[in-house]
Amino acid sequence: MANLTPSGASISRQSLADRIAAWGRHHRFVSQDALLRLLDTPLAAITTWIVVAIALALPIILYLLLNYAGTLRQDWDGSPRISLYLHSGVDERLAADLTSRLLLRSDVASADLITRQQALLEFEQHSGFGDILNTLPDNPLPALIEISPVATDGGDIRLLVASLQQEDWVEEVIYDADWMLRLFTMLELAERLTLTIGIVLAVGVLLIIGNTIRLTIENRRSEIEVVKLVGGTDGFVRRPFLYLGFWLGLGGALGAWLVVQLSIGYLSGPIERLAQSYRNDFALRFLSIEETCLILIGGSFLGVVAALLSVGQHLSRIQPQ
Repeated sequence: MANLTPSGASISRQSLADRIAAWGRHHRFVSQDALLRLLDTPLAAITTWIVVAIALALPIILYLLLNYAGTLRQDWDGSPRISLYLHSGVDERLAADLTSRLLLRSDVASADLITRQQALLEFEQHSGFGDILNTLPDNPLPALIEISPVATDGGDIRLLVASLQQEDWVEEVIYDADWMLRLFTMLELAERLTLTIGIVLAVGVLLIIGNTIRLTIENRRSEIEVVKLVGGTDGFVRRPFLYLGFWLGLGGALGAWLVVQLSIGYLSGPIERLAQSYRNDFALRFLSIEETCLILIGGSFLGVVAALLSVGQHLSRIQPQ
């Protein structure tokens, strides 16, 4: 009698590589399906993308403008300067004597004389009004002495300013640290305001995308019930909506990138002319590849987070009857 060996159903074992490949194919299919479903309603998709793009672009533009204003802080070495404008009748010899006398003071660290001719040449180079100045019968600019005080305390510097105002041949004394400190305080306030606006608008992006996904969940309610009825897990049901949030965030980030680039091109000309008038060579630059990637990643991340919050809140309420 022949030997009989028992036979039955065999268990198919897949290798790790096969499982990874199947996982990748599934995610690719779900991602493409989410994008196609989104494009089936182009008006709603475009509206959401535009709103998200504006919400993301505004804090980015404010940050770039503050970055420009922050160059003033980098150019300023932190040491206060006092400018002494001399009477128009003071010649170079008297101005040089006054400069030498100021250097002997213990409360003056340095004193640099800018003669009337030097002031005129510098003004012609940076103002663009050289032709007009050449028509004047005489040089209208006074001589100037730039002083660096030894003291750094505001009270001591103000005492020095009051003393310098009593010097002979001095018409006006200007202390620049007060307005610079006020400017830096305003810049710090603007930075905090920009951060606050960015956080508020990021929350707005979460609400916009979350509300869009909530409406999508309600529209696909019967489909979700069927999937759960046949044994679909919450992760399987959640996955298409996560990809939907990803596409919404990525599309909004692309729109924000475009708005920022167009804004930079529109504002660069006036800002460069303003910087040149203050003898600064700053120029607005377009976003780099790293900054572009950061915007795209940030927008996509916000979209996925919004999807997670919305799906987690509404998916548990849908149960098969």
